[in-house]
Amino acid sequence: QVQFVESGGGLVQPGGSLRLSCTASGFIFSNYDMNWYRQAPGKERELVATITTSGRSTKYADSVKGRFTISRDNDKNTVYLQMNSLTPDDAATYLCHALIWRSWSLVPLWGQGTQVTVSS
Repeated sequence: QVQFVESGGGLVQPGGSLRLSCTASGFIFSNYDMNWYRQAPGKERELVATITTSGRSTKYADSVKGRFTISRDNDKNTVYLQMNSLTPDDAATYLCHALIWRSWSLVPLWGQGTQVTVSS
């Protein structure tokens, strides 16, 4: 089955850290760039970070630069998002995403999301 399964969300105090994981199955994970998005209630979905297939190149939204780090382990079919110095503005559902080939077309694949709450 082609899917992502995210984990690692939870409640954290402002200034704290969390590490999210997203494990892929059903396709050749190492062939695809991977993305983390987030969506907070009443806000548009935001692209947070991107990592290329090898992991050598990454990009970040300005709002998380210097605080978040995306990485991947292709042997484990897993992408990670290390989040440090969290603020209430980071509270959202975090989703992993990739565009993957299915039946000769590129289609978006989304995980189910993991909730991050930042509160004292």
